[in-house]
Amino acid sequence: MKSLFVDSFFFFAILNPKDAAHSKAIEFSKQHTGPLLTTSWVFTEVADGLARSTKRDAFKRLVSSFRQGITNQIVATTDELFAKGIALYDERRDKQWSLTDCISFVVMKEQGLQEALTGDHHYEQAGFTALLK
Repeated sequence: MKSLFVDSFFFFAILNPKDAAHSKAIEFSKQHTGPLLTTSWVFTEVADGLARSTKRDAFKRLVSSFRQGITNQIVATTDELFAKGIALYDERRDKQWSLTDCISFVVMKEQGLQEALTGDHHYEQAGFTALLK
């Protein structure tokens, strides 16, 4: 079974009951038993987003919970991946894609993944399926 890519959108939705996608994210997490894949860049984005929040402590639990999934994978930051992300970021000046998004797109393409746990339309612009739309 192929992994699903997990974007920060999903993690923020899980952590925030007031998030518009919270119910979808919770329902998905109750039903899905397959492998998930994300990047250390996505987790950095989540940590940055929680830095000034009362949910800051939830970050450690989130990462720990993700790692407990035996089939889950976190793609680590490398100089090569960073360079590929920068290249895509530079190539697509017509889009408002973040560097984290670009790195995610590179990883998804390299891993042969089509679906992402996100509601971010940038994934659709890049040719992927956003499952939380």
